[in-house]
Amino acid sequence: MVGIQGRDLMTGSRVRVAFQGEVGAYSEEASLTFFGQDIDTLPYRTLTEVFHAVENEEAEYGLVPIENSIEGSVFQTYDLFLESKLMIWGETVFKVTHCLISKEKDISSVKEVYSHPQALGQCRKFLERLGCTLIASYDTAGSVKILKEKNLPNAAAIASERAAKVYGMNILARNIESDPYNYTRFLAIALNDNERTGNDKTSIIFSTKHVPSALYKALEPFAKRNINLTKIESRPIIGKPWEYNFYLDFEGHRVEERMKEALKELEVNSTFLKVLGSYPKAKELVVQS
Repeated sequence: MVGIQGRDLMTGSRVRVAFQGEVGAYSEEASLTFFGQDIDTLPYRTLTEVFHAVENEEAEYGLVPIENSIEGSVFQTYDLFLESKLMIWGETVFKVTHCLISKEKDISSVKEVYSHPQALGQCRKFLERLGCTLIASYDTAGSVKILKEKNLPNAAAIASERAAKVYGMNILARNIESDPYNYTRFLAIALNDNERTGNDKTSIIFSTKHVPSALYKALEPFAKRNINLTKIESRPIIGKPWEYNFYLDFEGHRVEERMKEALKELEVNSTFLKVLGSYPKAKELVVQS
């Protein structure tokens, strides 16, 4: 179990946290915010590699994005949970503030902009005004690293202020996201889920028969027990066109009696059920209108 400052409570050693991207990525920054500064962050190029790192015990935890308040769900993360043995240990919500970063000093000289597709989408209005060629990359901080290593002229990247500092680049514009309320929800993954705290959330995957009222019957056990559903997401089942797996988040811990009852009833009305884990809920956002 991890302590407040990011050390293992059993051994006292620094906790290793895997993330997708390069040093300076938002995922790394969110890891340091969530687990504490006294951790070892391990960068991996892909989300698949992050899952494998935790499965193979190269890291005790991974922190992976699951959804953004502007661009929506990160589908690859959902899909990886389907086959992985990992569970959800925690969640955190991180405010994302984008910067336009370049070796250039004048924004008018920028002709190309590199970044992760989600970041490009989150800055759509700014980029439309800028009128540059957009080039998708595997990571925000990785895009800054590419500019630095290749010494690309007339090019910029969208990433964090921290990434600009890490790679010694210029910030040409700040707060360029289309919506100031730009948040990404991250999930902490581990070999086990978390203990009950009394303020928990549970995530599951299930599928139903392809018949009328199947989804209604699957969700009914939660409604009649007054269990609050916080999110439902559907993903296609590979090899079964127009059939779907459903990813469901609801309030409560899987060890609670009424949660056990609801899950048992759901199992009867589903063709597949997998509990991804129970974990403490992230602090609620207070967004002022």
